Amino acid sequence: MPTLALLVASNCFMTVAWYWHLKGGMEKPLWIVVLLSWSIAFFEYCLAVPANRLGYAHGWSGGQLKVTQEVITLAVFAVFAVFVLKEPLSWRYAGAFACLIGAAAFMFVGK
Repeated sequence: MPTLALLVASNCFMTVAWYWHLKGGMEKPLWIVVLLSWSIAFFEYCLAVPANRLGYAHGWSGGQLKVTQEVITLAVFAVFAVFVLKEPLSWRYAGAFACLIGAAAFMFVGK
């Protein structure tokens, strides 16, 4: 459970680092946006690296960690897209999420 919590928290930072500037930050110079994004992403790494080490130490494979990360990424981005970017979710989000859930199931089945 700590691995999942750390992965969710790290994804929140990374989603903000990558996409915050799309809503209200487009007028800022790119170099400033890059520096600010790198500053935010630092905290993502401070959470993601321990999450992966902890998960691996508890028997998760690298593939399981990566696929789980992708599922969390899409879920976090979907919330961000709706509430920050004000974009509606479409069937494409649901389809992509279903595919990732299937990928995660394949990675964990029989383990």
